[in-house]
Amino acid sequence: MTDATAEFFDDLAQRGHEPLLRNASGTMRFDIANGKKTETWFVKIDKGDLVVSRSGGASDSTLVADKALFDRLASGKASAVAAVLRGTLTIEGDWRLLVLFRRILPGPSTAKRPSTKPRARTGRSRR
Repeated sequence: MTDATAEFFDDLAQRGHEPLLRNASGTMRFDIANGKKTETWFVKIDKGDLVVSRSGGASDSTLVADKALFDRLASGKASAVAAVLRGTLTIEGDWRLLVLFRRILPGPSTAKRPSTKPRARTGRSRR
């Protein structure tokens, strides 16, 4: 079984620079609860330059979620905004960092979205 959370942070560390975060600077801590154990990831953003680590000090923003939820966020199966509104993802500190950070979270697959195209008409009037 793959670990979507670890893969997400590993991929982020490999990028080194993320153009979508070129206007962002700050530090984020992710506390991800897995049963009684909490995994912590730190992401430092400096105008798009990224440094990811498993240790660090104080942060500008702290996100707290359970492992199952963050796995869904990291794989594009859940929305960070919806999770905050439901209370399953909490954020302390600078909310703007979450707003910017969610740009790099994978989105839902377009193949799974229902079609928004109008249905074809048969040419007959409904009178």
